[in-house]
Amino acid sequence: MNSTTSILQHANEVLIGNYARLPVVMHRGEGALLWDTDGKRYIDLFAGFGGAILGHCHPALIEAARMQMHQLWHVGNTFHTEPQIEVAGWLNRAAFTGQAFFCHSGLEANEAACKLARLRGQDATPKRWKIISLEKSFHGRSLAMIAATGNAAVRQGFAPDIPGFIRVPQGDFAALQAAVDDQVCGIIMEPIQGEGGINFHPPGYTAKVRQLCDQRALTLIFDEVWSGCGRTGQWFGYQHFLDDAGKIIEPDIITLGKAIGGGLPVGAMFAKPHVAKLLVPGKHGCTLGGNPICMAVAKAIFDTIDKQKLLERAAELGEHAMARLRGDAGLKDKIADVRGRGLMLGIELCQPPDQLVSRALQSGIVINLTSKTVIRLAPPINIAAELWDKGLDALAQLLRTL
Repeated sequence: MNSTTSILQHANEVLIGNYARLPVVMHRGEGALLWDTDGKRYIDLFAGFGGAILGHCHPALIEAARMQMHQLWHVGNTFHTEPQIEVAGWLNRAAFTGQAFFCHSGLEANEAACKLARLRGQDATPKRWKIISLEKSFHGRSLAMIAATGNAAVRQGFAPDIPGFIRVPQGDFAALQAAVDDQVCGIIMEPIQGEGGINFHPPGYTAKVRQLCDQRALTLIFDEVWSGCGRTGQWFGYQHFLDDAGKIIEPDIITLGKAIGGGLPVGAMFAKPHVAKLLVPGKHGCTLGGNPICMAVAKAIFDTIDKQKLLERAAELGEHAMARLRGDAGLKDKIADVRGRGLMLGIELCQPPDQLVSRALQSGIVINLTSKTVIRLAPPINIAAELWDKGLDALAQLLRTL
């Protein structure tokens, strides 16, 4: 047996099969490129579910981790550490005035946000505890977050649902408004739905939701686990959407994961002070949340995106890709829609493809398929333009064969 075969055989023996893993063992990465144990090279157009926002083994991230490793690894959150404070400061500059709680993942950030919304609801009469979410959403795989997730397949096998979550059709404001009773404390929604297929809400929808939350004193949570930290061409996905006065529609809480750690386990809940103040000692915690090494890398991510003007680059490369795919005459009968912001792109196919992700690997590109017909592209936002074009060419050639 060759080395790859041996590794795969051992993996099948020792790993639980909860992931639909492909028979490939990734061995090395550099920038937007990956190599497997057989030496085959791939253009990474998905960046580890969007997490590797600056690609693989970025020198600035390596240096930030190295320096922090030689200084301080872990002390627990009974103490302050400078890297946490610095990342929280970055969130204040990039988003709005607020306060941060750090954890390991977007799932945990969403759990913390829902707990905080319930705490706020306890001050009402009667007490409020229910949270509304949208169909086609995805908020994580804990028992509470699958109850919030608007995808029945994710909930299958885990009934009964944790009580307190109400799901309404995505984009239907009348249904949302009708679901708000005296026990609802908050609404959680993705500004741009990720797992659901890069879905946008109807024009004006987000502004109406914000107005409803203000009128009913509800906590508005924006799940930015997919769309946060520069992927969409803005620091956060919500910054693309304006109210009638031209003002950015801000939530009470944003939740982050994936890109904020650049591939390391980092999650964050960032809340406006009037909400954040309710999370007093004893109400929530995370032993390794805000680990100094992870925080040093997170700060380096913000610094690098800012210094290298990668927000603008993500926006430009995304517009280029959408124009390229929409304008390809050979794909007119293959593609139903191309949508996205920045380098968070969805390509909706006319028909469900067969073995598309595996065939893409054979063509030397890493992509993802969600909702049966939507190809998701989420490469590192610093991918070289020539490499991006090469990856798009390979994808287009593959789609022509469908």
